[in-house]
Amino acid sequence: MEGVGLCANNKQKQNQMLPNKMRGEFTRNQRKDSECLSEAPDLEFEYSDADNWAVELSELYSYTEGPEFLLNRKCFEEDFHTHMPDQKWTELDSVQHRAHAMRLLDGLDVIGRERRLKVARAILYMAQGTFGECSSELEVQHWMRYNVFLLLDVGAFTALMELLNMEIDNSAACSSAVRKPAISLADSTDLRVLLNIMYLMLETIQREEPTDSPEWRTIRETFKSELGSPLYNNETVSVMLFGMVTKFCSGHAPHFPMKKVLLLLWKTILFTLGGFEQLQCSKVSKRAALGLPPLPEDSICVVRSMRAASPPASASDLIEQQQRRARREHKALIKQDNLDAFNEKDPYKADDTREDEEENDDNDNSLEAEPFPLERDEVMPPPIPHPPTERVCFPKGLPWAPKVREKDIENFLESSRSKFIGYTLGNDTDTVVGLPRPIHESIKTLKQHRYVSIAEVQIAKEEEYEKTPLSGGEEELELCATELLYQGILPSLPQYMIALLKILLAAAPTSKAKTDSINILADVLPEEMPTTVLQSMKLGVDVNRHKEIIVKAISAILNFEDEKFKPLFCELHFFFALPLTVMSNDIYLFGSISALDFPHCVVHELPELTAESLEAGDNNQFCWRNLFSCINLLRILNKLTKWKHSRTMMLVVFKSAPILKRALKVKQAMMQLYVLKLLKVQTKYLGRQWRKSNMKTMSAIYQKVRHRLNDDWAYGNDLDARPWDFQAEECALRANIERFNSRRYDKNQSNPEFLPVDNCLQSVLGERIDLPEDFQMNYDLWLEREVFSKPISWEELLQ
Repeated sequence: MEGVGLCANNKQKQNQMLPNKMRGEFTRNQRKDSECLSEAPDLEFEYSDADNWAVELSELYSYTEGPEFLLNRKCFEEDFHTHMPDQKWTELDSVQHRAHAMRLLDGLDVIGRERRLKVARAILYMAQGTFGECSSELEVQHWMRYNVFLLLDVGAFTALMELLNMEIDNSAACSSAVRKPAISLADSTDLRVLLNIMYLMLETIQREEPTDSPEWRTIRETFKSELGSPLYNNETVSVMLFGMVTKFCSGHAPHFPMKKVLLLLWKTILFTLGGFEQLQCSKVSKRAALGLPPLPEDSICVVRSMRAASPPASASDLIEQQQRRARREHKALIKQDNLDAFNEKDPYKADDTREDEEENDDNDNSLEAEPFPLERDEVMPPPIPHPPTERVCFPKGLPWAPKVREKDIENFLESSRSKFIGYTLGNDTDTVVGLPRPIHESIKTLKQHRYVSIAEVQIAKEEEYEKTPLSGGEEELELCATELLYQGILPSLPQYMIALLKILLAAAPTSKAKTDSINILADVLPEEMPTTVLQSMKLGVDVNRHKEIIVKAISAILNFEDEKFKPLFCELHFFFALPLTVMSNDIYLFGSISALDFPHCVVHELPELTAESLEAGDNNQFCWRNLFSCINLLRILNKLTKWKHSRTMMLVVFKSAPILKRALKVKQAMMQLYVLKLLKVQTKYLGRQWRKSNMKTMSAIYQKVRHRLNDDWAYGNDLDARPWDFQAEECALRANIERFNSRRYDKNQSNPEFLPVDNCLQSVLGERIDLPEDFQMNYDLWLEREVFSKPISWEELLQ
């Protein structure tokens, strides 16, 4: 996790290799670096749905694909100058642009694969902004937007979808890739060209600009509705891309360029379902439609206005602080009379050292915002005066309004009635007869901060449908993009989630080599492996960047789906170890080679790369995509563990507290908030000694995390902290989700007891029933046995 800051492990290894004389100097320099880090301002990182447009475009390509930019240009110019000699694309009018785009689309219908690939490369060059005629990156981006909207208007995306389906079903390419011992870029050329065009079109169209014409805005909205509808082989684009992911993980198509597939899948979901700002707006409108009070605050504004706490001190800083404290205490004791008598009963004597040694790992080094005094039970000497800078600074105000659930009010009333009256009233939260006046005030305060979520209303409606399936009526489904996507992925939802997590595990940084993981480097490795040190270093940067982008895409996909699809939680119950694996190992600041990023590399002359320049990197303060990935993973963990005590215990079992405390080193408010949330839900299980040793972390939780007024999180006295059957809780959750999916989507498995019965004699007798052949052959025998040979009391039958 320190990868967004400093790489401590590398420094430690370097320190071990230094001579003794130089090691002390290196330690002093390291201490200076840590002091500079603690005084550094907050990371200038603002969480968003994605990075800026230029970065998102550059991350589509690996550095190994660099030579293909000129190949795309060559394919376009050969075709363009054949039909329009001595002319430039940027000098034509809109009619000529449209005519040439239509001509290129007609070329995609040819049978020959080589000819079709050349035409696809020419279209890709258009989507890349016809950079050969541009002199700046801004000019390239201008022509990208123009060309992409032109291609979409003439129907290029639909034609590309048909070609992509052909390549997915290309059994010859799949079988050839399976037999190959090593797969490289050449095995996925056709797929990469198609996916590049589709990604550039999608990424460009979803970016709204104030200068967009009304025609472009109409095209964007039409394209958005088409992407979310099952118009392509009766399935949405997202479902088709999910199918590519599962086919890749199953081993049937190892040549699929998985980074590009995941990036296109992420941007498709983001464009069709909307980002977190649209989600916030939909929450507001949904609460208004359900008659619920408005949200107490805008969570986006609150998080953006929060400040990060100071990062932790290093081990050398802690030793120096202890020495300073010991010298300060020693000077104060010398000034006192009867020094020998005091030393005989000094409770500090020979005590601090022992505690520091025992609690070195658990000592709270995570936040240094406010120092706390020691808490002891022994009789202490007169307090030593401290400088004014060490006084406790209380926060001016808490950022979040407190919330109370209806269940919390019911539990509080039940315990109060049992204590003062001796009986209970079930779910009655209004009757307060016989309770003391302070209890009345407490109930009033709790009701003032009562919060009913949309999920609670939906769960209550679902329970009502389960209780009264006949009188409850039919539920009206709103066929929006979210509903259509969930219906599409529901039949294979577990397979999709397992495939994503397999790829995430293969891309996550680990300290051990992974021999049994899938190969995710098929679209980054060249045909010929590097032969020089410089080429090897460049490929190493490219591979690490490739993995970081995959982690970024998968974390964003899972985060968006968790936001939109609450039943997805049940399928991600085995997700816990992966974020902890990522955060327990350094996500190094590999960054990028900015000179090789698109569109910089196609507009400017490439500088001469050296081993020193590659090793130095870009000198950025942090890596945006790594910090974005970490926050996404932390948000998913928070969603999975919220009000799920068995899953919270899994965090304790995986020993996540030390890993999460290390994550607090990153000086970014949003990331610290989600880390503190995860630590808060665990405090009741970590024991009194952990809470005592981590008082600064407890203080940070109090200052930054929302409060539940009667939540006993800091003391471990909650009833939910007691042992229970974890497996039973998970089974109950899964059963509820399966009932919901069966009732709402599986119309073929309706309960036969609740089906309508036809009581009309004429319609029953008039219904045609096909009898089997053996019955028809023995019909006379059946009449004799079942009708004629049995006496019939017609009087009773008529009555």
